[in-house]
Amino acid sequence: MGRVQGKVAFITGAARGQGRSHAVRLAEEGADIIAVDLCRDIESIKYSLASPDDMKETARLVGAVGRRIVTVQADVRERDQLGAALEQGLAELGKVDIVVAQAGIAAMTGEPPLQAWTDVIDTNLIGTINAIHVALPHLAEGASVIATGSTAAYVNALPMQQVGKDSGGMGYMVAKRLLSQYVHDVARELAPRNIRANVVHPTNVNTDMLHSEPMYRAFRPDLENPTREDAVPAFPAQQAMPIPWVESVDISNAVLFLASDEARYVTGMQFRVDAGGYLKQYDFHL
Repeated sequence: MGRVQGKVAFITGAARGQGRSHAVRLAEEGADIIAVDLCRDIESIKYSLASPDDMKETARLVGAVGRRIVTVQADVRERDQLGAALEQGLAELGKVDIVVAQAGIAAMTGEPPLQAWTDVIDTNLIGTINAIHVALPHLAEGASVIATGSTAAYVNALPMQQVGKDSGGMGYMVAKRLLSQYVHDVARELAPRNIRANVVHPTNVNTDMLHSEPMYRAFRPDLENPTREDAVPAFPAQQAMPIPWVESVDISNAVLFLASDEARYVTGMQFRVDAGGYLKQYDFHL
């Protein structure tokens, strides 16, 4: 018997990276999957996003462990699209027990800057809220809502002399902070109904988002055209533990725990899988 046997998980950003990993890990433990992704690029974001072929691979991997999957191409920024995607999944799978609001973009050095700000806020913050809101009418007692935050949610604010120089990067931090507060507050509303809501905060994760030109520029702003070789040595600076990144499955294991009945009394958590990234930002206090 799997840890989420017989449950149905609604996952945004499921075509590759962490979203695909969450879909496969939950499927390995018995869940069927409603998988949603944009599957096209966003012009202001200067790296390639997932493709329809990526989504097909997610479907193949879920099917390979014997679980059902419904895949839908939809934009999390558009609530009507996301609601229709969920309804398509419900028509085939009948219910939703787990919501994983994973879809996100890194808008660092995006152009034009204010469009990058808009796109990252609309995707990472509004897209998370949309995913949760379309699911709320369908959630029953025992359901679990999980959103993806970031270590960026608890880094110190940029000095004023840097503000305005990377609006997309600042928007990423703002989106992750605000979604964290939103999930905290929605957890309070859901708790009397025995529905849980938590945020998982990853540090660097070994995905296409991390290994992209905009991220290299964020880690090496001193270089005009930093390469992977330039940037990777800077990655361990994000964590207290001496590692450059964690793997997607490390985050998926946290998602699985929060989705399972093992976490039946865990709600309102800011659950850090950050190799001590938070420890580098804040001193201990009671």
